[in-house]
Amino acid sequence: MGLVKILKELGNNIWIYDGKEVYWYGMIYSTRMTIVRINNNEIWVHSPEKIVNGLLEEINDLGVVKYLVSPNKIHHLFVEEWIKEYPDAISFSAPGLRQKRSDIDFDRDLNEQPESDWKKEIDQLVFKGSPAMEEVVFFHKDSETLILTDLIENFHPGHFKGLKKIIAKATGIVSPNGKTPLDWRLTFFFNKKAARKCLRTLLDWKPKKIIISHGECIFDNADEFLKKSFKWL
Repeated sequence: MGLVKILKELGNNIWIYDGKEVYWYGMIYSTRMTIVRINNNEIWVHSPEKIVNGLLEEINDLGVVKYLVSPNKIHHLFVEEWIKEYPDAISFSAPGLRQKRSDIDFDRDLNEQPESDWKKEIDQLVFKGSPAMEEVVFFHKDSETLILTDLIENFHPGHFKGLKKIIAKATGIVSPNGKTPLDWRLTFFFNKKAARKCLRTLLDWKPKKIIISHGECIFDNADEFLKKSFKWL
């Protein structure tokens, strides 16, 4: 029998890995990392997860790890160990993260325009409108996949129990009605215009799939889900 694969292939040159659960203000969050192969077997790692046995071996079989991407200032827990494991890879900081994690020597900062290294395969934008956090959103063109981090959370209805389930529903992060968590939504109050402009770009990309770091991904009717999820705008 062959070894059980821990990466899940979603399309041409794109995979996801469901990582360890983490605690966030007392809530247990499932986590997810995205792997994209670009530029002659260069590997792009989105929201690096904790390294476990077998993970790097599978990724190394796909190509050479070249890019380590921290897409917002919350998703940084494991990037340092990836930098140590792949010292020749280029690490990227989301807006605000470099200041928050001054102990990590990021190589570059993510911005509005996709890096020249990956712009043929991956588009990107900084989702604006909140003074609390700006997430960098990505779109893998070949597989027509939108790659998000915390901008939408979409937990299975059975993920949380008791009071935590009530809180999750109240904050709007339960499938099939997942959306930006309530506390973050409120921070867009004074600049929804900028957020709406970013949403138009996401819709113009016409994604067929949406990778969500926390909760259930969307593999059907992604455009309709996106519109419903952002009705608060």
